[in-house]
Amino acid sequence: MTIARSILLFALAAVFEIGGAWLVWQGWREQRGLWWIAAGVIALGAYGFVATFQPDAHFGRILAAYGGVFVAGSLAWAMVVDKFRPDRYDVIGAALCLVGVAVIMYAPRP
Repeated sequence: MTIARSILLFALAAVFEIGGAWLVWQGWREQRGLWWIAAGVIALGAYGFVATFQPDAHFGRILAAYGGVFVAGSLAWAMVVDKFRPDRYDVIGAALCLVGVAVIMYAPRP
């Protein structure tokens, strides 16, 4: 159950961080306004709190592992929201990142 909870928290963190950054991008670059930017800032702040619920107590490990989730999540977000089509190298790179997440977070430790 701990691994499932951790994966769920990583996914939730990705939605908040990637979604928050996307909202800021839309507000500023696409000139949708300050409300979009404000919503993005709130989502980015929520991302910071979600990470604190990870069962591992080491900030550096959590953030390093989340980096891999961010890479894969960003491509998934782009596919769904922006209709981006990743090439095989995008997919291979994201898969490698997720393998790194598994090693960092879930390898047996003494």
